[in-house]
Amino acid sequence: MVGPCIFISRSNLPSVIYTQLNKLPVEIRMWKETGPMWSRQASPPREVWVEMFKECTGVVVTLGDVIDRSLINESDKLIVISTYSVGVDHIDVKAATERGIYVTHTPEVLVEAVADLAMGLLIALARKIVQGDKLVRAGAIFDKWGWLLGSEVHGATLGIIGLGNIGTAVARRARAFNMKVIYWSRTRKPQIEFALGIEYRPLEALLSESDYVVITVAATPETRHLINEERLKLMKRGAYLINVARGDIVDTNALVKALKEGWIAGAALDVFEEEPLPSTHELAKFDNVVLTPHIGSATSETRERMAEVAVQNLINVLMGKRPLYLANPEVLSIRPLQPLI
Repeated sequence: MVGPCIFISRSNLPSVIYTQLNKLPVEIRMWKETGPMWSRQASPPREVWVEMFKECTGVVVTLGDVIDRSLINESDKLIVISTYSVGVDHIDVKAATERGIYVTHTPEVLVEAVADLAMGLLIALARKIVQGDKLVRAGAIFDKWGWLLGSEVHGATLGIIGLGNIGTAVARRARAFNMKVIYWSRTRKPQIEFALGIEYRPLEALLSESDYVVITVAATPETRHLINEERLKLMKRGAYLINVARGDIVDTNALVKALKEGWIAGAALDVFEEEPLPSTHELAKFDNVVLTPHIGSATSETRERMAEVAVQNLINVLMGKRPLYLANPEVLSIRPLQPLI
């Protein structure tokens, strides 16, 4: 072996990961399966993970790779887990920290791409763009004045749940549509309120006032099913829900019930509690629901930047330098950085 072993869980990640690692005195091992980064079906089998965690110094993982405590406890030489994602909810960060393993991720670089998608989903819902596309493709005859009546976006009230980087970027876009923007966040952001002319609301008030609700809050144990039956009932009957964060922030069964019983006007979802969403799922049966397959970061420019950050995070740790984005900074006191290459 020429140096530390690095395992990469997908063979179809952007090539910058491989080209940068190939410049270093490391052994690269790769799982040959391709597939979406969020797909658990494309993830290596458990026995491969156990072997790699025992033998390798670093791993590059994706959202579809579940790195739990039992797997982390199998680690022997592992020092760094670099995830090609913003979220780290697929990794037991606490367990990694306890074993002195650095967990790095790729925030900030996908902010604009996800915010673009959020606004695109909002407009698609409001103006029934997907339904219109289906009608044209089916050869519909347009002789009904009342067809596809949508809702105005300009001047409407947008409620943003979670005013981090992505939520702030969505707010900037909404101001271009002259929308009134209100937000709820676990930490109030008075500077952003002033800069963008937006207003804070308690969560229940936001849900009851908003014409459109966009979810951008981070996934944590506290935010699981944050949007449940009780809170969906607070929304206006003509309001729309858009989720570009994580699937389990919304209680799927409650959302299906809300759509069936008309508590809200519709929903657009890029993320789901079960991914990939089965084509037979109840959500796929509604005309007033827009579904996309977890493509928030899916632009060629963003995915390339994510790869650059992911590999640089890994390289920095191997070289004894602080990574660009460290999800568990407390690990520094458990395993101080030291060069390995």
